[in-house]
Amino acid sequence: MTANDLFEQIKAKESFLCIGLDTDLQKIPSHLLDLEDPVFEFNKQIIDATSDLCVAYKPNIAFYESMGAKGWESLKKTIDYIPKDIFTIADAKRGDIGNTSKMYAKTFFETYNFDSVTVAPYMGSDSVTPFLEFKDKWAIILALTSNSGGLDFQITKDENGEMLYQKVLKTSKSYGENIMFVVGATRAESLKEIREIVPNHFLLVPGVGAQGGSLNDVAKYGMNNQCGLLVNSSRGIIYADSTKDFAIKAREQALDLQQKMKALLSSSL
Repeated sequence: MTANDLFEQIKAKESFLCIGLDTDLQKIPSHLLDLEDPVFEFNKQIIDATSDLCVAYKPNIAFYESMGAKGWESLKKTIDYIPKDIFTIADAKRGDIGNTSKMYAKTFFETYNFDSVTVAPYMGSDSVTPFLEFKDKWAIILALTSNSGGLDFQITKDENGEMLYQKVLKTSKSYGENIMFVVGATRAESLKEIREIVPNHFLLVPGVGAQGGSLNDVAKYGMNNQCGLLVNSSRGIIYADSTKDFAIKAREQALDLQQKMKALLSSSL
């Protein structure tokens, strides 16, 4: 998927919502557990209820690989089920020496046909560039994350006063085309400065909803003239209800966010 394809989706749906499919057998409604593949059935119903409201889905790979072969099978069925015009993100946070990163890229881009994968840049350019060798596929590089431990290293300064996450942005934006960056919604105060470094890149922004990030602040400081944002909500949508009405409640939560995004887009684009 190209950046223009994604922007057209955003305009058509009046939404920049990404829904995280962090599907946990311990949290999905109990009535699904007797089915042959409860994870896929849960995802399927969430997708059916929300696909007209979001522009991206983001399965967190850890929730699937923890179940072994069956989890990978559920993941493949999920990705195959998502409408092809919706952007897909493998939230895998991979990144290793070049030949290993190439195999990670083949896994998610060829075997599972994701549009993008989250990448940890700590090992430098040769750990990222293999993900950029696939046509119309994206590397989403971790920059400033929403977790509390992210501050342990990401805001440390070098001798010139430059923070580590700033160096990540400045250096990795030159690695190639089709790069996005992860910036947590709980770090919205830094988005204005981040936009000065990467004015035209898409930002994947987790942390709205259960983690307490402000959608209004994210849009105020992070939106560019092509929106440039994919704002993710996971638990706040998919676990809004634990009864047989879980998909209905998930849609209500997704619709609430989509309507807020519609208003923000109308006033900004």
